[in-house]
Amino acid sequence: MRVALVILCLSACAWAQQPARWNQHQDQPRLAAACGPANISFKVNLDRTQHGPALPVEGKALIYLIHDAGIPFEHLTIGYPTTKYGLDGAWVGAGHGDSWFAVPVSPGEHHICTTLQSSFVDKRVELAHVEAEAGKSYYFRTRLVMSQSVELLELNRIDSDEGQYLVSEYPLATARRKN
Repeated sequence: MRVALVILCLSACAWAQQPARWNQHQDQPRLAAACGPANISFKVNLDRTQHGPALPVEGKALIYLIHDAGIPFEHLTIGYPTTKYGLDGAWVGAGHGDSWFAVPVSPGEHHICTTLQSSFVDKRVELAHVEAEAGKSYYFRTRLVMSQSVELLELNRIDSDEGQYLVSEYPLATARRKN
C-alpha cells in the first residue's frame, strides 16, 4: 500500500512539472488562458536612460513586469531568451535581460502569464494572478534559472521595496510584435 502511494505521489509530481503540451491539431503549444496566441513573438529594445517608476494612470493599478537575468547585461550572450508576458489572454509585452515595463489595469482580478520566446529552451509557462486596486502598484519578477540539465522560468510577486529598487536600476523594455 505504501509503495503504491509513493508511486502515485511521484507520478503526480512529475506530471505537474511537465512543460506546456503541444497541441495535436496545430504545430504550436497550447498556452494557458492568461497568455496570448503561441505564434506571436516580440523584438525588445531597452532604453537605458529610462528608469522607473512609471507614471500612474487615474483610476487604474499598475502591474510591473520585471525580468531579472541575475548576471550583468554585458555578460549576456545573444542567445539569452526574450521573456513574453501575457495579461488576461493577450500578450502585453516582453523583456530581455535585466529589464522592466508596467501595464495599467482596471481594478479587479487579473491573470498573468509568462513564457520564453526561444527555440533553444523548452516552452515553460508560469502563471500568477492579482486582485488589483486603483492607485496601487504590483510587482512581479521573472528569473530564468539554468544549469546543465535544467531550465526553470520563475514568476513571483515581489515586495514593493524590491520591485521599486529593480525598476530604478534596470532599463525600460519596449517591445513590438515581429511580423
